[in-house]
Amino acid sequence: MPNKEKVLIANGQGFWGDSILGPIRLVNEGPLDYLTLDYLAEVTMSIMQKLKGRDPSAGYATDFVKMVERVLPKCREKNIKIVANAGGVNPQACREAVAATIRKLGIKGVKIGVVEGDDILTDLQSLIDSGEAFNNMDTGEALAPYVDKVMSANVYIGAEPIVEALQQGADIVITGRATDPSVVLAPMMYEFGWTMDDFHKLAAGTIAGHIVECGAQCTGGNFTNWREVPNMAQIGYPVIEAHPDGTFVVTKHEGTGGLVNLQTVSSQLVYEMGDPSSYITPDCIADFTSIQLKQESEQRVAVSGITGSKATDTYKVSISFQDGFKLVGQLTVAGPDAVEKAKLCADIVFDRVAMDGVEFAPEERFVEIVGTNVCHAGIAASPAEPAEVILRIGAKGHDRAKLNRLGMEIVPLVTSGPPGVTGFAGGRPKATDIISYWPALISKEKVKCSVSVEEV
Repeated sequence: MPNKEKVLIANGQGFWGDSILGPIRLVNEGPLDYLTLDYLAEVTMSIMQKLKGRDPSAGYATDFVKMVERVLPKCREKNIKIVANAGGVNPQACREAVAATIRKLGIKGVKIGVVEGDDILTDLQSLIDSGEAFNNMDTGEALAPYVDKVMSANVYIGAEPIVEALQQGADIVITGRATDPSVVLAPMMYEFGWTMDDFHKLAAGTIAGHIVECGAQCTGGNFTNWREVPNMAQIGYPVIEAHPDGTFVVTKHEGTGGLVNLQTVSSQLVYEMGDPSSYITPDCIADFTSIQLKQESEQRVAVSGITGSKATDTYKVSISFQDGFKLVGQLTVAGPDAVEKAKLCADIVFDRVAMDGVEFAPEERFVEIVGTNVCHAGIAASPAEPAEVILRIGAKGHDRAKLNRLGMEIVPLVTSGPPGVTGFAGGRPKATDIISYWPALISKEKVKCSVSVEEV
């Protein structure tokens, strides 16, 4: 069992689609022990499940494989391990793709660990039959009437199986829907020998993971005082300098852009925050009100004093289901009276489809005029008459054909509407699925994770 006095853990992906330069630069620009990557969000799981339905070898974050190809040689040179929830709904296919890349690189002796057990889609009905109601945490409604519409169902698993993979010698660990903080907590548990009873330390590792889970969002990205952030093009992704007692420092590699101070770190701390005194994860319950922050030095924020308590006996489950269809198209409207013309365009579209027998109730319609403070509706006053606006128009419902008929009437406004209508882009819009989120709980005893480690 390792027994280090300090472990450097960096997170190089805040979501699937984050810049590939994040992990590449983290590996190249400074010292590191672990590179973690967070690819998954709730809607991502349903997208991956659809991809897998079309192709049994799909359903994972393909960007991860490309990233491994670019960073693995340097990771081997520096002895950097990789932990990522890039497996999505098909961790074994992700492993096979990574293994093929490793063989192409000609690198020998790389051990890949895979954590499975979070995907319960095919077991949903049997779990319901066994007494798991999967009541919606927002509405209290039981899932059973909607089970046929479910597109994905994944348990938010914790750090323990990742630790097991590291104990088996894994150089790369691939999981499905592991929680964002757990991929950071697991290396600390492994390196420092923390157990599931070390509640305060688990809470500290969880909070460290929460701070870096969105990548550069804690090093100056998306920061209110953005003018204070130097060299944002070369923004440094976050590095956690962790210690065995649960204290840690948030920093970034020297010479990189961005900003690490009390404000950037505390801004990220309150991101997606429920009850700050009871932040529930599969590993523990963390008390965010116990956190002590100190600007240790330039670009270094020390975090200490964190307390936590025992985890609950349930896991949270991320369920997505098909909830009808939506259609949205857009036009640019320019010239004098742009707002008035955009409003007329919207009326024309709905009037024309009504002439063909297609009606949409007011609550099904969507009209947004970008350029009139729609992002701050009800808060900020509309500006003076803009010289141009973007009209976004659409509708939702359960009849795909009705929505597609609406889509046919948007582009004709270019020649049969008021003057100045232009900028139609992307072709005629088509109806797409509405994917709704169903948060629920499941007893931990009903979830069995498995860990496998294979050498390439």
